[in-house]
Amino acid sequence: MENPRPEKVSTVSEITEKLAGSEVVFITEYRGMTVGQMADLRTALRGVSAEHTVYKNTLARIAAVATGKSVLSDLLIGPSSLTFVHGDAAATAKVLREFAKTNPLLVIKGGTLGSALLSAKDVEALADLPPREVLLAQFAGALQAPLVKTAGLLQALPRNMAYGLKALLDQKAA
Repeated sequence: MENPRPEKVSTVSEITEKLAGSEVVFITEYRGMTVGQMADLRTALRGVSAEHTVYKNTLARIAAVATGKSVLSDLLIGPSSLTFVHGDAAATAKVLREFAKTNPLLVIKGGTLGSALLSAKDVEALADLPPREVLLAQFAGALQAPLVKTAGLLQALPRNMAYGLKALLDQKAA
C-alpha cells in the first residue's frame, strides 16, 4: 500500500480539526452553482459565524470517521460542501434555507448535531427556530416568572403583618 500524499494528509487534518471544532455541520449539494453564487453564500454565512467549504468526499469521510461523525458519510455523495457552524446553528440553517430559496441549485442534504445525523427536514426545522438570543430571553423570562411571584409573596408577609399589628394597635388605642 502506498503512502498518502502529504497534501491529502494535510487536508484530512484540516477537515478533522474543523469537524472537531464545530458542534453542528451542515452538508449541501452545490451542483451547477457558479463561483459568484458560492462566494455570495460564503459571505452570507460568514455573517452568522459559519464557514462553507468544498472538500473531496473521500477525504471528508476519513475526517468524519476520525472525529466520531461517521454518520456524515451517507451524505457525502456527489458534489458536497460542508458548512461548519461556529455560532448560532438556527441562524446558519436560516441563511442556508433562504439562499436555497433564491438559488435552487443549492440543496440542503442534512448534517450533524454532535454525533447525531440531521435530515434535510431537521435542518428546515432548525431554521424555523427563533434566534439564540430570543430563546435565551424566553428561557430567562420563564425562570423569572416564578421568582417574581415568590418575591411578591415574601414581600406580602411582612406588609400584611404590619397591617395586622397596626390594626391591633388601633383597636387597643380605641
